[in-house]
Amino acid sequence: MVHPASGFRGTRAGVTAGSGSSLQSGEDHGAPLPRIKVSYWCAKGHETQPVFLKLPEDQIPVVWDCRRCGAPATRDGHAEAAADALDDGYKSHLEYVKERRSGQDAEDVLAGALEKLRARGILSDELLRDT
Repeated sequence: MVHPASGFRGTRAGVTAGSGSSLQSGEDHGAPLPRIKVSYWCAKGHETQPVFLKLPEDQIPVVWDCRRCGAPATRDGHAEAAADALDDGYKSHLEYVKERRSGQDAEDVLAGALEKLRARGILSDELLRDT
């Protein structure tokens, strides 16, 4: 439940406290700030294009995380800079699972799951041979 004296009621993104303008007044809030799309490439060749406010060149980040693989991506597309940063300890979920389980553990878990399905009558050997 929202407290009746909450300062956030009736506000929207972009409205600041003390702006002196009302949302219902119909006043022009000005033109939107100019934005630019910047391309970054990771060592695997994935392109990421975040949108920034139009800032001076030195204020735009040099490295950005790839949205597909999480690896660092650079603006100039040189894989060397991104490859150097890959040693920061980033691991996928599958890599963590492989650290905890061996191949034999995986086979044991699969065999147990198949046995439970067979016991419940959901899975038969004919289905396994057809696939």
